[in-house]
Amino acid sequence: MLARRIIPCLDCDLAVPQGRVVKGVEFKQIRYAGVPWELATRYYEEGADEIVFLDITASSDRRETMFNVIRATARNVFVPLAVGGGIKSVEDVRSVFKAGADKVTVNTAALKRPEIISEIAEEYGSQACVVAIDAKRRDDPAEDRITVPTQQGASWFEASFYGGREFTGVDAIAWAMKAEALGAGEILLTSMDRDGTYDGFDILLTDAVSKRVRIPVIASGGCGNADHILEVFQKTGASAALAASIFHYGEASVGEVKSHLAERGVHVRI
Repeated sequence: MLARRIIPCLDCDLAVPQGRVVKGVEFKQIRYAGVPWELATRYYEEGADEIVFLDITASSDRRETMFNVIRATARNVFVPLAVGGGIKSVEDVRSVFKAGADKVTVNTAALKRPEIISEIAEEYGSQACVVAIDAKRRDDPAEDRITVPTQQGASWFEASFYGGREFTGVDAIAWAMKAEALGAGEILLTSMDRDGTYDGFDILLTDAVSKRVRIPVIASGGCGNADHILEVFQKTGASAALAASIFHYGEASVGEVKSHLAERGVHVRI
């Protein structure tokens, strides 16, 4: 049985020369968390299985700052590093890998030009291409949507891009299935409704996607404690859980979370 992974996420604001890690609530209300490579090193030493960097202010003039962040991190961190934000081409992917990353996450570029998924997979292998999906729950289901039952009836999930600032009309569950068919090796699935709320993962969303794809699904959005991670592993097929706030602000360490899971029968790497 494959071990379930614990993945800290570093949302990086690159408006300052060294970059800074921040965290929001429902993609808003941003607050400071720390220096990217310092946090990444701490999480690696605590036992993180992977680390995700997301450039939330991606633009061409800030890309070199992100490269510097990845280079500084890769000197001391020896678990897979995934990088997303502003990646629009295979050339961008090549530059990120040269800086020391192992995977890339694509969201906006993939929604606007889905063939980039196949291009990355053909050049570097499916394991290098993570498709990030930021999903918002909608309560107006139509016949052409994949719906999940709720206490209020049924809901579907709409995919967004540009850091959650714009919505696409695309069914997030159907998009995950298409991304797999195009060559994605993994889905990073974020509930926009739960992001930063400490209310727990969106179990319905995570379960709906993990049941429909064969590739690993990373649950993201809403983690407030170790029991939330336990719940998402017990109730869905998620392969990994991503968290930010509980690690950044000292509610729990990666090691404490893993010990909590192992004591309750979840297979994790200690």
